[in-house]
Amino acid sequence: MPSAVSDLKTRMLELSAPDTDGVLRGGTAKRAARTALVMGALVQLWNEAVCAVPFDVPGRGVALAAVGSLARGQIGPASDLDLVLISDGHTLGHEQLAELANKLWYPIWDAGIDLDYSVRTVAECEAVTDHDLPAAMGWLDVRAVAGGGELVMRTSTAILERWRKAARKRLPELLDSAHVRLKRFGQMPYVNQPDIKESRGGLRDTVLLGALAASWLADRPHGRYDASVERLLDVRDCIHMAAGKDTNLLLAPYQAPVAAMLGLADPTLPSGAREAKSIDDLQTLLARLGRTIAFSLDATAARAERTLVHDKPRFSFFQIRHPRAGGKREAPTFDVLAAGVAEHEHEVVLAPGADVQADGALPLRAAVAAAEHGLSINTSTLLNLRRAPIRYTEWTDETRALFVRLLATGDQLARTWEELDFVGIPSRWMPEWEAIRNRPSASAAHRFTIDRHMLEVTAQLTYTRPDFLAAGVAPRTAEHYTSDQYTALLLAGILHDIGKRPGVTDHAREGARHARAVLTRMGFDPQIVHWATLLVREHLTLSQFASSRNPNDPEAGGELARRVEHDPALLDMLFDLTRADMCSLGATAEEQISGKVGWSRWRAQLVTTMASVAQYHM
Repeated sequence: MPSAVSDLKTRMLELSAPDTDGVLRGGTAKRAARTALVMGALVQLWNEAVCAVPFDVPGRGVALAAVGSLARGQIGPASDLDLVLISDGHTLGHEQLAELANKLWYPIWDAGIDLDYSVRTVAECEAVTDHDLPAAMGWLDVRAVAGGGELVMRTSTAILERWRKAARKRLPELLDSAHVRLKRFGQMPYVNQPDIKESRGGLRDTVLLGALAASWLADRPHGRYDASVERLLDVRDCIHMAAGKDTNLLLAPYQAPVAAMLGLADPTLPSGAREAKSIDDLQTLLARLGRTIAFSLDATAARAERTLVHDKPRFSFFQIRHPRAGGKREAPTFDVLAAGVAEHEHEVVLAPGADVQADGALPLRAAVAAAEHGLSINTSTLLNLRRAPIRYTEWTDETRALFVRLLATGDQLARTWEELDFVGIPSRWMPEWEAIRNRPSASAAHRFTIDRHMLEVTAQLTYTRPDFLAAGVAPRTAEHYTSDQYTALLLAGILHDIGKRPGVTDHAREGARHARAVLTRMGFDPQIVHWATLLVREHLTLSQFASSRNPNDPEAGGELARRVEHDPALLDMLFDLTRADMCSLGATAEEQISGKVGWSRWRAQLVTTMASVAQYHM
């Protein structure tokens, strides 16, 4: 005899079907409808189970509860069910609970639905959540399905209270779980076939954010963050539809169908080109969503961590006549780092009196202060910095100098730039940045999006010139670049792949065209513009010569020397840019690519030999 859940899997998929044009619309409403469908079916299943057991099941003291995506109202078209049969420990005996559970679980399994289940008393629920972090986070989102709903509410409230009391001690464990997943699954924006649940910036991070918010240590973001979560859930739903099963892996065979269901396929393009472009746009979408979610988690975790280092109550403007303040209002302390920029509680904030709407250089000063001092920019400060009057056609000596200082901050550059990118500031400095922002590279050798790759490359560039002197060449007169040379090298680093746009066959030449326009508009010295543009145009040349030309051929060394205008400093700069570019290539987590990709010993030897040959011919 069919049960209430016999055809539930089919009904969930039918309810999730795309529109007639193949595009999945109204994802949020469909998730709500699926949740209502499943909850209704489970209520019927409960009633069937209660009637099927040879004993009375009271309306109190035993209940069926949902946790996980079903409890959050986020269940996917093929999601598993996370259910808990909970009792007060004395209403029903162990054998009776087991028999009731069998009447619930077996019909679900027979229907082909994956099930994560447990049977626990209230005390067991509390004990498990005290020691099992995933279980604790699961119980922070719980929904009564059938039976004694007050028992579920009482258990949930008790667990939530225990979570809040223990949150300060469990925060490191919570954050460690995110780091473990990062090492295993990588960052969603930079993985070609990501696990959109477990990877950094994925759905699991949204659960962590909810747990942080429930702890009362810090509130979670809203607005853009909420929209990103809903869109990522749309992606998850499309993966389920494409795969026909419960999976969070966006494997290559699913990517084109998923992109089409998300409305990313351009019907005006021919077959083949349409799928390729839609997959590229899908990866760009995932990069944007993943960066938003990861940034939101980092910002929320940072605020939560700061609450753990306070030995005194946080400042409030309503905190008057505090004993430590001698009966006067206690003011916050600010350490001024630059004009309009200060440090407060280990974050960069706006200094008292700063007028963000009148100071277009303020975002750059804040960024330089954050990167040079190894600090994060306060989230509210970032939102305020959006109001700064940034005009990409108006640069001054101060803003140019600050921009170069930011590029020279090494391993702090990417973090600070990403904070600014969260509020769209880099694209206001350079509108050309928007074209490569969050874009995946067409080459499988790249483990980063194009914009992040350029940041990683720039972070590796230093004042020190490389040492690969060829035999018979006179020693250098300087071991370090001049200020102008280093400026040109940094600018080439941040712009070397700016020409990687759809349909461009020679991104180096296209990039040189954009780089010249950007740097001229910024007002850099013509010599710096010339050097940087040349480096962008030739940034592939040294590696191409090293892999395809014979170093014993004098024509090869002579041509390479001509490419850098017989300038030893330019050759050094090209070598440094090439090395940094290749050092930023390689495999992401769970991927295998050729060992010849990147700055391997073999590749380094080839490039160094070719650079030495060019140096000799100078």
